[in-house]
Amino acid sequence: MRFLGNIEAKTDAKGRVFLPATFRKVLQTEGVEQLVMRKDVHEKCLVLYPECVWNEQMDMMRSRLNRWNRQQQQIFRQFVSDVELVTLDGNGRFLISRRWQEMTGIDQAVRFIGVGDTIEIWAVKEAEEPFVDADTFGKALEELMEGVD
Repeated sequence: MRFLGNIEAKTDAKGRVFLPATFRKVLQTEGVEQLVMRKDVHEKCLVLYPECVWNEQMDMMRSRLNRWNRQQQQIFRQFVSDVELVTLDGNGRFLISRRWQEMTGIDQAVRFIGVGDTIEIWAVKEAEEPFVDADTFGKALEELMEGVD
């Protein structure tokens, strides 16, 4: 499952937004009916995980954590408790709650960004500038890909 692209959309007065058709098509092809939404750990955006991707993340995280370590249990608890299940309505819309809107600065204009197996939702004003300047990006990519054919 691969989500690619950068698509702007608008929320309505209730906070509902249409998931872009290109992303809906990927979900339909894969038979995904439910998504999991949470705020990104590092950035001021929301992340939509197809349920199967979320379950893989949960399994991977659980395998790395010790259930008997209090701090690790608290980290796991925080990660999994702060999510919402998302089901698209018949028109392909879903609700971004006021709480999530306030946490991320999302108002009316949003930007959906396909990030491989997840979809990020940004306030347009937060995602207007490149995430990394061109020189830094080029150098980092060169270092990362050094020796790869």
